[in-house]
Amino acid sequence: MSSTNRSLINPTANAKLDAALRDKLRRRADAAGSLGELVPLAVRLGLIQNSLKPRFRAPQLVVFAGDHGLVVDSVVEPGRPTTMQLVMRLLTSQLPLSVFAGIHGLELSVVDCGMAEPTSSHARLLARKIAHGTRNSRVAPGMSIEQVHAAIRAGMEIGDSLPGNVVACAAIGEGSPEVAAALLSSLSGTPVSELLQNNAAASPAFLAHQLSVLQAAQHRHRELEDPVELLAALGGFEMAVMVGTLLVAASRRHLILVDGIPALAALMVASRISPAITDYCVFCRSHSHAGLDRALSLFRASALLELGIGTVDGTGATLAWPLVRCAAALLTEVAEGEDAGPTLPAGLESLPPAPQQAQTGWEPALKSGFRLE
Repeated sequence: MSSTNRSLINPTANAKLDAALRDKLRRRADAAGSLGELVPLAVRLGLIQNSLKPRFRAPQLVVFAGDHGLVVDSVVEPGRPTTMQLVMRLLTSQLPLSVFAGIHGLELSVVDCGMAEPTSSHARLLARKIAHGTRNSRVAPGMSIEQVHAAIRAGMEIGDSLPGNVVACAAIGEGSPEVAAALLSSLSGTPVSELLQNNAAASPAFLAHQLSVLQAAQHRHRELEDPVELLAALGGFEMAVMVGTLLVAASRRHLILVDGIPALAALMVASRISPAITDYCVFCRSHSHAGLDRALSLFRASALLELGIGTVDGTGATLAWPLVRCAAALLTEVAEGEDAGPTLPAGLESLPPAPQQAQTGWEPALKSGFRLE
């Protein structure tokens, strides 16, 4: 990948600011006692914004929806709600995810990236359908290269249009967690069996069949190494659109809350395009299964909250958001009996403002097909 593309997402590492943030938090602890894990979280937030006083505005929760052709091979347990059913429940506040988002001030949007069924218009539904679901990746590429580029562009446009400086990303879709596990496996070399959500109630025959189908899909595309080509081969549209949104968010130094296996798969692809993107991420979870533990370990990360829940991806991000706000408040709101003071330590210059049209800066990457050097 060219240096031009790399420069669009800058690492957050800054030794002088890091020390100043920790010193400020140490003074808080001297007065209030140990702040535990809030300290590294607050430091990360300050580094993301390049400020001693990180402030967040208009937080967004974006749920990307898409269906996978691989489900015709019965890789999804019977009885799960369809993607359309989940979307309608989200939009009509019939799920805790929607309610928690409203309580905590997260603006919820659902993106139709590639749902199999047609969707009706809704104020919170963004229509970005690339196709009515992917093809069966066991017998053919799930998406064409042209489709995956179109999906990433759509995600960049969404990233350009979102207000605020925080975005929580999650995905839903029939086959989405299973295909995401296969994609993470192919990108990392981790056995796909270690990344799957193994339901204790599922029969051994079903689990063996599911694993066999996913391994067959991986084997069909085993020659591919480029991350975007692998994404196109295995799917899906919701992950590809999310890749574009993630890239733009990080290029603007926005905080990203990542929730779920599909979001981690999208992040893995995005990190192969621009490795510094993970500096802007806080990891959340809406499921307690071991496959997600293994997926998080690929980023040397753990989830901000461990609540033992098992529900729609994105729910964990809504529950973690108040903790993020509290960590930032340690730096911005807790009074010390002193003047407001600078937002940066002495001698440290502020960064130039983030580009207003981040999508434009990524055009060279789009034209090159996101190939890495």
